[in-house]
Amino acid sequence: MHVDHSELDRRTLLRAGLGAATVAVVGSELAFPAAAQAAPGADLDWIISCDEWGARPPADPLSVSAIATNKIIVHHMAFPNVTDYSEAQAVKLARDCQDLHMDGNGWSDTGQHFTVSRGGYVLEGRRGSLERLQAGDRQMISAHCPGENGRAIGIENEGTYVTETPPQALLDSLVKLCVAVCQQYGLHAHDIFGHWDFRNTQCPGAAFYRQFPTLRRRVFAALGTDLADVPARRWPDLWRFVSSPAVQVVQYLLAHRGYAVPVNSVFDAATVAAVQDWQYRNGIPVDVDATLTPQTWETLVPELDKDATGLPVSAVQFILAIKGYAEVAVTGEYDHATRTAVQDLQALHGLPRNGKVTTSTWCAIVGGVTRQSFKRH
Repeated sequence: MHVDHSELDRRTLLRAGLGAATVAVVGSELAFPAAAQAAPGADLDWIISCDEWGARPPADPLSVSAIATNKIIVHHMAFPNVTDYSEAQAVKLARDCQDLHMDGNGWSDTGQHFTVSRGGYVLEGRRGSLERLQAGDRQMISAHCPGENGRAIGIENEGTYVTETPPQALLDSLVKLCVAVCQQYGLHAHDIFGHWDFRNTQCPGAAFYRQFPTLRRRVFAALGTDLADVPARRWPDLWRFVSSPAVQVVQYLLAHRGYAVPVNSVFDAATVAAVQDWQYRNGIPVDVDATLTPQTWETLVPELDKDATGLPVSAVQFILAIKGYAEVAVTGEYDHATRTAVQDLQALHGLPRNGKVTTSTWCAIVGGVTRQSFKRH
């Protein structure tokens, strides 16, 4: 995890006339917006609460978000890949993480909402998260991903997964937790993302990230979702409060379309203006926060074949190299290494393995999810 800035996320909550966007919390006494509608309760006794693992009290009053939760963001902790799978190790992990976040990062409490140990134990992170999950109304404002802390449930997974993959017990518990979060907050398997989809970071690790299509399929099956209820493409809803490799892809594509924007992964004022101008010129509702809406993405990405060259190819190569395809270089030429990487990614996401960068392939490349990923193969 990386140091967060809670003020950034308080600003995000003021969008679209939401008015008062946070609700003060002191200890476990929570006050909620009158309009909040609690979901039916669920059996969540398998989650070890802050009181059960002996959490310190928050250093400052915490807050509840007043905007809807719309995604899950999965992390690795960049902690050692221990072989102690006991509950005692899970409790130690939760305490060590809280100490790091409060004493090292200067945060009010643990940054993420929930933690999964390598032994498969699930623990509450930020105090109030379990109570909010039980209610299913609003989440705690967290500190796991700048720009997403008021609308994304953050799940940290013990270990480091750049080259290694998590133990089966961790994966099974992560599926169970994601299912519970989806049921309580009205989310879906296609609402599961990785940290680096919204932040410049190596988290959740390239090896772990390759397992995300399978993770989503398991959650999809457990939820019993009808395939018809899955959008053709669920794009990452990037907005001006995030910076990530996918933002740099957007900048490459805007430059390709003639906009003078920096290509640096930072969602700066020039990028905001360019996104909004693109929306206006293409008859798309102009978003106050320059959100990359599905219409925005789908008009911005060009389909690429083996003869493609230029900035769109560079965009593909850049993000593939970032996300674990080390053999891919940014050349602007659709070479053999790029085509092979695209085909591998297509196979992971259940797309035709033809090497053509279609709209659906673009969606998978930038961190989104396609309906094809959930079809039987």
